[in-house]
Amino acid sequence: MFKVSRSGYYAYLKRKSVDRDKELKALIQALYAKYDGRYGYRQLQLFLLQEHGLWINHKKVLRLMQELGIRSKIRRKHRCNYESTTGERVGENLLKRDFQAEKPNQKWVTDITQYRVADSWLYLSAIKDLFNNEIVAYQLGLRNDNQLVLRTFEKAFEKQKDVTGLIVHSDQGFQYTSHAYHDMLPQAGTQISMSRRGNCHDNASMESFFSHLKTEGLYLYDIRTIEEAQRRIESYIKFYNEARPQRKLKKLTPIEYRRQLVA
Repeated sequence: MFKVSRSGYYAYLKRKSVDRDKELKALIQALYAKYDGRYGYRQLQLFLLQEHGLWINHKKVLRLMQELGIRSKIRRKHRCNYESTTGERVGENLLKRDFQAEKPNQKWVTDITQYRVADSWLYLSAIKDLFNNEIVAYQLGLRNDNQLVLRTFEKAFEKQKDVTGLIVHSDQGFQYTSHAYHDMLPQAGTQISMSRRGNCHDNASMESFFSHLKTEGLYLYDIRTIEEAQRRIESYIKFYNEARPQRKLKKLTPIEYRRQLVA
């Protein structure tokens, strides 16, 4: 009917059966396995660029993942937990949900999160620079107390010598309303900013990091000991700063973005 020869027809079928995206699928499958299936098509798109120098349209990455039958593991919904104030000093909300910074050490956000291992809790205090989303300092401990926070800032100020005029934003947890906190930060030349009472969205950038940490670095694993939890947290923070590209940072990692400014 179509006047096509038998040999021509079978040659057409042979060409059609060739998967032109075979190598790309293999790269996507390898990246998916490398990161334990935790990432979806948008983050895998960034890893293809970072690790293989390939910029593939995100729709194509999604299509190929669907053909491979793979998808990111479902992220747990994040709930805003807010700890009531028991301290004596509350700062004004200077940040006002403006999570953009034009240079390093202009705006920091900080908070504490907790992770349960059997009958114990591990607490993480962390500080994030809004310029490049880098975790500039963190402290792990078995007690959620003032020293956990103060030690975090001691580490940060040791690394960042000039923080004059820096805005440091937190919630109204008891550590951040303590006299020790309000004495320490102004002495370093920083300004204290605080979320409105009961409004965790005022510190959404820090909440976002903790969500990534738990869903990508903790919830995927059967963690049995505090030591293992600590190791995975420390490993994830290093990965987050040095190896995890971010779309908001022009597809660079936090460290690469900061180095680009210096260069």
